[in-house]
Amino acid sequence: MARNDTRILSVKELNRYIKSLLEGEPRLQDVWVRGEISNFTHHSSGHMYFTLKDADGRLKSIMFASYNQRLGFMPKEGTRVIARGNISVYERDGAYQFYITHMQPDGIGSLYLAYEQLKKKLEAEGLFAAERKKPIPRFPRAIGVITSPTGAAVRDIIITLQRRFPSVPVLLYPVLVQGAQAAPSIVKAIEAMNRLGEADVLIVGRGGGSLEELWAFNEEAVARSIAGSAIPVISAVGHETDFTIADFVADLRAATPTAAAELAVPSRAELLQRLASQTQRLHRGLRQQLRRQEERLARLRRSPLLMNPRRQLLQEPAQRLDRLAEQLGYRMRQQLARAAERRMKLDRKLSAFNPAEQAAFARHRLDAGQRRLLAAMQGLTRGKKQEWQAAVRHLDALSPLKVMQRGYSLAYDESERKLIRSVHEAQIGDVVKIRLQDGRLNCHVWGMEENRNGEEGDGN
Repeated sequence: MARNDTRILSVKELNRYIKSLLEGEPRLQDVWVRGEISNFTHHSSGHMYFTLKDADGRLKSIMFASYNQRLGFMPKEGTRVIARGNISVYERDGAYQFYITHMQPDGIGSLYLAYEQLKKKLEAEGLFAAERKKPIPRFPRAIGVITSPTGAAVRDIIITLQRRFPSVPVLLYPVLVQGAQAAPSIVKAIEAMNRLGEADVLIVGRGGGSLEELWAFNEEAVARSIAGSAIPVISAVGHETDFTIADFVADLRAATPTAAAELAVPSRAELLQRLASQTQRLHRGLRQQLRRQEERLARLRRSPLLMNPRRQLLQEPAQRLDRLAEQLGYRMRQQLARAAERRMKLDRKLSAFNPAEQAAFARHRLDAGQRRLLAAMQGLTRGKKQEWQAAVRHLDALSPLKVMQRGYSLAYDESERKLIRSVHEAQIGDVVKIRLQDGRLNCHVWGMEENRNGEEGDGN
């Protein structure tokens, strides 16, 4: 019974997790394996499926078509090989496999491994970078050739150089190109050529051969010597399909020694052909230029200036001067008339701004304004006076004294601060002050009588 807190994985999820673990292990992403091929199948898709085995184990392997197309041999059952690749899991079957990217027969596997390691090292140092490569001179004064004096490569190089550019000197520095002493011999030759400084280009190489025979050009000392050469180096090692460390570090790689000679110097025949073509173009250009100059000279001879110089140089300029003088007088008169008209306009504008006229106009406006102000003040005074008289008449009509003249009076308490409006506001014995039109009465209340049923009292 699974615990509640345990996540149950599908088979696919588990296989994928194991695959991520294997692919996340750096040591399993670049592995070299030695073994014998068994169960070899070259699928119609181009992929190769097989097993690498030794006495104690087996390893399922696959090499995809994009990689095995570059193999220099055809694997088969029982072939011992050294393979390079990475370990991963094929999720569908849950089986780990060796995915191969490079493979060599075991006999030369150690050399190939050393080749790959040195290549990676020098590339990391920047010795293969394009920006550090030196250009090959277009017309070298001398060619240095570093190769075996007895091989076919030196004959091909010299024959090609003489055919393409016979005048260029060839400086041969004989070296060993195979065996344990080949690398020191090549390094010594490159250093000597640089020390002498007589060659403008160095061709370093040999004819074709096996990996072991070409190994001197995969040595680190040779590679560093080529990289450190002040003279541009063309590598010419083996055939077109052969690649060595010297090819990567050289300033220019040639597929064959013959191709190196062709890259080192231009073709004399091609140069002569180009020179002849340029000469013909130059002659055509000169003839065309001469023809244009002759036509120009003919036009000048027919020109009126040369046929009648007095008329062109004296008479016509005199007429042109007279016309210019007339135009000048006419334009001056026009400018004077425009200036006079402009002055009259300015005088009219200036008269409008005369201080005396402006003062008279201002006085006229002031008088008119004073008259309007006086009339407005008088009208306002009359209106206010009429409003005051009406208010006085209205106030007089509402005055209590006017009411008292008609026989009415006002009753106050003893302090004369409170007006008595109802019999309930006084008591028997209170002192009541009666205000009449012409004075006051001080009275005592001896009795009271309240109006009944809305009737008015008799005043007792």
